[in-house]
Amino acid sequence: MGLTAISTSSVPRPFLAIPRKLVAAVTAAAVGLLPVVQASAQSKSLPIVRDAEIEALISEYATPIFKVAGLKSRGIRIVLVNNDSFNAFVDGRRIFINTGTLLQAETPNEVIGVIAHESGHLAGGHQHRLREQLRRAQTMAVIGMLLGMGATAAGAASGNRSVAGAGGGIALGGTEMAMRNLLSYQRTEEITADRSAITYLERTGQSAKGMLSTFERFANALSLTGTRVDPYRISHPMPRERIANLETLAHESRYFDKKDPEALQLRHDMMRAKIAAYTAGPGGVSRLFRNNPRGVAARYGNAISTFLNGSSKAALPKIDTLIKEQPKNPYFQEMRGEILLKANDAAGAAKAFQRAAALDPHKSSLIRMSYGRALMLTGARSNMPSAIRELKAGIARDPEFPAGYGYLAQAYGQMGDIGEAELATADMHYYSGNIQEARIFATRAQQKLKRGSPEWVRAQDIINSKKPRP
Repeated sequence: MGLTAISTSSVPRPFLAIPRKLVAAVTAAAVGLLPVVQASAQSKSLPIVRDAEIEALISEYATPIFKVAGLKSRGIRIVLVNNDSFNAFVDGRRIFINTGTLLQAETPNEVIGVIAHESGHLAGGHQHRLREQLRRAQTMAVIGMLLGMGATAAGAASGNRSVAGAGGGIALGGTEMAMRNLLSYQRTEEITADRSAITYLERTGQSAKGMLSTFERFANALSLTGTRVDPYRISHPMPRERIANLETLAHESRYFDKKDPEALQLRHDMMRAKIAAYTAGPGGVSRLFRNNPRGVAARYGNAISTFLNGSSKAALPKIDTLIKEQPKNPYFQEMRGEILLKANDAAGAAKAFQRAAALDPHKSSLIRMSYGRALMLTGARSNMPSAIRELKAGIARDPEFPAGYGYLAQAYGQMGDIGEAELATADMHYYSGNIQEARIFATRAQQKLKRGSPEWVRAQDIINSKKPRP
């Protein structure tokens, strides 16, 4: 489906009862060095990105790390966030990685280092312990505020303005002390996660050089801004401190000078080319690969940029040339399908997506749904049963992807099966977070579905669902 951006409100908004300064501290980025006041953005809806090629590559990066970290059986998911900053963070059983991280990381090893660090947080149970620290911090802050209120009340009763003023200072001091203690705890956990990452990289036979490169990037960016940072008011150690803590351990590894395999580096570069084409405009790819403008990655990015900027006719021969060079690359076939869809050749697109699905070793749900969507867009009634089958197969592997239900609704609509179409539309709204719309379509679907059938019961589940708390 290409690089598909969706907005989601499924990321929980934790700790809403705690003072805002503490919330900001807790939700601070888990890799980057961000001022505390900027970090609370994570508690809002996140623009999530879906792409079969990128998801497959990141899964390959993560799988060995998850195994040695003891996370393989926990169902950890990696979620891509459409944000151009270099950052990643954890939440429950999910690791969120910004597209900016993937774009800026020049080697697979740098991204693997980020994943290893986040895995250290999950394996160490840092989130659970952080919640305990939050409760303690909240208690400290509340005590400080109560003491301040008491002093203020005493000052008001006695008419002593200095006592009343001191009460305000006590209240602010209690919150400040709670925040500093919490941040100190977080910095300790970050150091622990860094050291765990070094261990995971060693056990998987990989270099920690990428981690050091990441912290060097942070340090250089910080020095270029000229910003003075209070080290006691941030949730992470300073970059130079992190480098100092890890440098000896990293260099002691027998794998320190080990480079990523050439084939993996090429796939990494093609991922970066795709992200640049979608997010950095027409010149993004050429700037990224100015030292190798005729390489496969640069030409792949150029083909995507040409397609995105409205010229399917010019993009098609570019992607066909790449297919001749790598005939077993499923993602070149997937992009060919996208180009043909834009050129209103749904039948040709369906063949390309079918070929992509056959070549795809990861059996991506997104490619299956793209195949089903193309069959549906042909408009031929004879193609609708196959379209529905492919869409349902993709949805079965990826049941929370709203667009899949939208395509399924269209296919059922073309078949004249209005009850199923409205149920699929209800599911689309449900997984998009539009609970009220989902209930409306589920109610309409029930009127056309057989009472007690699995579809009728699913509609009832949607009708009974509760809107998530903000």
